[in-house]
Amino acid sequence: MTETTALDRTHAAMAAAPGYDAARLRFYAALADAELFLLIEEAEDGAEVRPRVFALEEGRFVLAFDREDRLAAFAEGPAPYAALPGRVLAQRLAGSGIGLGLNLAVAPSEFLMPPEAVDWLAATLGAGPDETAARPVAFTAPRGLPEALLSALDAKLALMAGLAERALLAGVTYEDGRRGHLLALVGARAGSEPALAKAVAEALTFCGIEAGELDVTFLPTGAPATGAMERAALAFDIPAPASRTAQIVTPAAPGTDPSRPPKLR
Repeated sequence: MTETTALDRTHAAMAAAPGYDAARLRFYAALADAELFLLIEEAEDGAEVRPRVFALEEGRFVLAFDREDRLAAFAEGPAPYAALPGRVLAQRLAGSGIGLGLNLAVAPSEFLMPPEAVDWLAATLGAGPDETAARPVAFTAPRGLPEALLSALDAKLALMAGLAERALLAGVTYEDGRRGHLLALVGARAGSEPALAKAVAEALTFCGIEAGELDVTFLPTGAPATGAMERAALAFDIPAPASRTAQIVTPAAPGTDPSRPPKLR
């Protein structure tokens, strides 16, 4: 049985509730985070990689798949491809007038994303959080936050392996009397702060609700504020980085590795 992917699940939820914006946003969030396998033109060594563009009745589209075997099934055998995150593909297509065909003819999540939707996704992913300064004076347990936001944060932080040790979410009162919620990322790796802040901003954008604002801060391991927050906060685990053995890998088209044959349908 073919494994069900995150795009299959979120696409099914979107199709079951076509008027429900939250389901649509969750599908686009899964698309942005997915690794996609893009069909490309044959190229000589050192030549620029160019995606194959297909002229359909609905317009011009590139085709991508969220599994290598799905690409092989569509191509009916080995085919050249480039692997890249959905967010990167959307940003590269933005403004080109070319749409994205996802999993066409090989999966229940087949979907034609028109150029204007690609442009919207790229613009949404390109928006970053605003930077402000405020001094917290008290922390409380988080209250009134929608479950959809908590689930979105948990999913996003799970993708940030090795970028921080953990995250703490608490209610906060600032020195000027303002109240809100604060997410502290503890022990962030140097230089990872922009990526982590952007991931949290995306969770807020794509959780599908009017979630309001969520402040983000970064605390070093053992900072006094960490202990103060821990007594009231909801904690999120961030996976440790996977240990890897250095190796040189030569990309191969699906179906060319005898130990990983394509699953053709």
